[in-house]
Amino acid sequence: MLHIGTIVVGASEVRRAAAFWSAALDYAPRDGVLDDDFVVLTPRAGHSPGVAVDSSESPVQEHPRVHLDLYASDADEQEAEVERLVSLGASRVDWDLYPDDPDFVVLADTEGNRFCVIDTSHGG
Repeated sequence: MLHIGTIVVGASEVRRAAAFWSAALDYAPRDGVLDDDFVVLTPRAGHSPGVAVDSSESPVQEHPRVHLDLYASDADEQEAEVERLVSLGASRVDWDLYPDDPDFVVLADTEGNRFCVIDTSHGG
């Protein structure tokens, strides 16, 4: 049976994006290898899919068809994590598709790739 091993994001500055995702997720370069074209990041602890950063000059999609959802246990943790991620270089996205009572906040990484921080306790 297949399982997700690595999620790949594109970046024009691989090292900058790798630094962001390493700090955001507490991941480290697999085998300590970090280069300018491609890097696989893996969890320092636990077992979760890896995040690979691949060199790409493709434009960022305003409404990406695939993105990462990062889970927070409640609204307070969500707010704290959003602020932490912004301090690491993420930016808030003026998302035009928010529902009336969203359980998610849309951010962009240092390369503009969109991702969400989800309040998993939200009743909606």
